[in-house]
Amino acid sequence: MNVNDLLIEAFDRLPDLVRSAVDGLSPDQLARAPAPGANPVGWLVWHLTRTQDHHVAELLGQDQLWATGDWAGHFGLAPDPSDTGYGHSPARVGTVRPDSAQVLVDYYDAVAARTRDLLRDLAPGDLDRVVDKRWDPPVTLGVRLVSILDDDIQHAGQAAYVRGLLLEQ
Repeated sequence: MNVNDLLIEAFDRLPDLVRSAVDGLSPDQLARAPAPGANPVGWLVWHLTRTQDHHVAELLGQDQLWATGDWAGHFGLAPDPSDTGYGHSPARVGTVRPDSAQVLVDYYDAVAARTRDLLRDLAPGDLDRVVDKRWDPPVTLGVRLVSILDDDIQHAGQAAYVRGLLLEQ
């Protein structure tokens, strides 16, 4: 298996995780935190998608889909490309209100398609390219891709867990 196929296999597991986390949930359920200070399903899926959109756009040297499309309005937010959810307070988390489960799926699918295009075009030597010198050691493309995947899998799992809590109520 080549590295492109391996990374595509890993990233292609995420859309099903996103769908299963939000399927059938109402806008109120998507915005409902399971406990004070906890993150709701809608925020978790929005955040994992925003982070992937932010990082992949940076890797491609392109604008984020969030900033160029009409996604933000479907979440009650401005199209601020720096707003990925990182560092959100509980009050700020509460302002992320997706119109529907479908808008979360559609936004993720658009970001996933762009990610797949990036992965398909990689050459093995590309993974060693330094993409972020702000860290010590500097971050390579390979490490950044693993970081995106790790973050997405963790948040998708959290969203699935919170979904289970909501459906028990």
